[in-house]
Amino acid sequence: MIDYETFCKIRDHHDRQGLTVAQTARALGLHPETVAKWVKLTRYEARVSVPRTSRLDAFKDQVVRLLESHPYSAQQIFQRLQEAGYGGGLTIVKDYVAKVRPARREAFLKLAFAPGECAQVDWGEYGSVNIGSTRRRLSFFVLVLAHSRRLYVQFTVSQTLEHFLACHEQAFAAIQGVPSRLMVDNLKSAVLQRLAGCAPVFNARYLDFSRHWGFDISACAPGRGNEKGRVENAVGYVKKNFLAGLQLSEFSAINPAAQIWLDTVANVRIHGETRRRPIDLFQEEQPRLRPLNPMPYDIGRIETARAGKQFRVTLDTNHYSVPARYVGVRVTLKAYPDRICIYHQDQLIARHTRCYDRHQDIEDPDHPKALIAQRANAREQRLWLRFLSLSPKAQAYYDGLEQRRANARHHLRKIVALADIYGTEAVARAIEDALVFHAFSCEYIANLLEMRSRERHTASPLHLTRRQDLLEIEIEPPDLSPYERDDHES
Repeated sequence: MIDYETFCKIRDHHDRQGLTVAQTARALGLHPETVAKWVKLTRYEARVSVPRTSRLDAFKDQVVRLLESHPYSAQQIFQRLQEAGYGGGLTIVKDYVAKVRPARREAFLKLAFAPGECAQVDWGEYGSVNIGSTRRRLSFFVLVLAHSRRLYVQFTVSQTLEHFLACHEQAFAAIQGVPSRLMVDNLKSAVLQRLAGCAPVFNARYLDFSRHWGFDISACAPGRGNEKGRVENAVGYVKKNFLAGLQLSEFSAINPAAQIWLDTVANVRIHGETRRRPIDLFQEEQPRLRPLNPMPYDIGRIETARAGKQFRVTLDTNHYSVPARYVGVRVTLKAYPDRICIYHQDQLIARHTRCYDRHQDIEDPDHPKALIAQRANAREQRLWLRFLSLSPKAQAYYDGLEQRRANARHHLRKIVALADIYGTEAVARAIEDALVFHAFSCEYIANLLEMRSRERHTASPLHLTRRQDLLEIEIEPPDLSPYERDDHES
């Protein structure tokens, strides 16, 4: 079946342009029989679809009445239709019930909260951000006071427990108080297990954290995001109003920019539901918040690791150094958002700034010093033994070096090096000779070895030339008159 536009093109090609059926078919990409069929028609005739009848047609009104009276299943309606004389199948009944069943719309109660009663928290995600040579997922923690809608946002590159707790503490410091109750989703940092009909199993660290700060925990039912709709809306608001179109070159600039946005936009706007500014409602809510606990809470996440041969422990693909003496020893790591602390038997042995790049090596310059000193001592010991092996009088010569030279080890290394050049016997003889003359210096030993190594040239034989003029050389007799004058004078 072709449409009206194609029919017009066929008539134009055939009638106005004078093309044959075959030419028209090639031009329009149609089958020649199709073109021949429509060329014979003077006007376009759309195909009229005749609805198929089924055994269910006589019972359709009854199906609608049953669904309006009660939310029956398709199987229940099929049974009732059979009692009324229906002889068709179940599949057609299921298809018709799915088509005409009234849409179910769930109703929700409008939640109201007293000042200071509750806050809702959740994580949001938005793309990734550059951290050093890698990219990490950009996450942001959101806390919303349920009464005033005062908003707090903190951006991180991780959603681990220590970041979760640290964001809570920073939010409490920002609002200068603690709500009586926090509503959370079923994320693992807060809720370990949630079974239908059973009380939620909270994360032990988060439960201890809540006791320290004095708030209760309320976990939303699975699949019931409407129970914390305020923070769900806030997460979307942050994405659409703050993050959409935001261009920041590095992660360190995001949180300062977010704080400016909170102070100038988010918390001073007219809220769509309360019709008041969150910052104004917060002035009424803040006195109802619980006071902050003056004692700090240790939010560090604890892990154990064994130091490798290069006295390193690994956390999140990065390698952190410990003192060299702890090679092969199992240590305890406490990971904070800003630092890594490493302990051995409750003693702090290392502390590093936490790195959020990947596959980096972070070393404290003091950690390899003991190993370097140990290896230096081993080299010095090998040097000393080599020097003593040069001559039986090497010890006496070294004593003289220490008495007369400020850096005896320097001369020792030079003399050992000379043994590799001139040989052990030559150096031993030079040491004995230098000891006789009390000449304590590597330069004196080197000079002796150099002088003795020089080749002694013997006199070459006299070769006379064959030229006669050179062979007949006349030498004048010496003048002895000066000696004769001296004899007369004496």
